[in-house]
Amino acid sequence: MILSGNICLAQSETLYKPESNAKTDIRKAIKKAKRENKHVLIQAGGNWCKWCLEFARFAKADKSIDSLMEKSFVRYHLNYSKEQKNEDIFKKYHHPNRFGFPVFIILDQKGKLLHIQNSEYLEDGGKSYDNRKVFSFLKMWTPEAIEPAK
Repeated sequence: MILSGNICLAQSETLYKPESNAKTDIRKAIKKAKRENKHVLIQAGGNWCKWCLEFARFAKADKSIDSLMEKSFVRYHLNYSKEQKNEDIFKKYHHPNRFGFPVFIILDQKGKLLHIQNSEYLEDGGKSYDNRKVFSFLKMWTPEAIEPAK
């Protein structure tokens, strides 16, 4: 099974949707982030990428990370595959795919690019991700961390 957001996906379902209109979906995510006072966390990758699927599983399994993501981010899985490379979006965000997959793109509530994160730095040196590194990365890019309360 693959985990995504608050739902568990069956093997026949997918995290990444090549048929989706990513430009429209990202615009919707930005609007939602503004309404909910969150940032947008784009996880770029594909269903072919074992590290992409592992991150979704890992993030859902770790309650502190899942809770932080739910509280602070609107999440979107940006597809990169032979069916749909979304080259215009990758170009807009300064070609984050140069780091490999998954790669994380963080946008503010206006759609401004805040950060690109190479996922390699979040790995545990084995077959998954490091809880402390992932939590620290996410915490650093929450709206509260960027724009502290006055």
